[in-house]
Amino acid sequence: MAAAVIIIPILVVSMVAISTYLVYQLFLKNFLAKRSISQTLEKYNIQKTPFQIIKEYHENKGENLTHDEIQKLEKNYTRNEPEQFLAMYDAIRENSKDRK
Repeated sequence: MAAAVIIIPILVVSMVAISTYLVYQLFLKNFLAKRSISQTLEKYNIQKTPFQIIKEYHENKGENLTHDEIQKLEKNYTRNEPEQFLAMYDAIRENSKDRK
């Protein structure tokens, strides 16, 4: 009986902590990263989506990527290297200036 008084609250707290962690890792972290990138692009008046930036950047490099490959790159850049979107956009802009 005394063990149940200790074990049950520990189990309840553990379940809440695990479920909160999973929600954060699977949903909230990705949502916050995408929102941050969108706000950054909006701050610099960039009208393109991260998907479009990646696609144009790799097309300028002469690489034709599939839709799935671009989505994987977008997910990786969003989570690990968000500053790359601005760098790729600058490269696209430089390339378009060179063509003129």
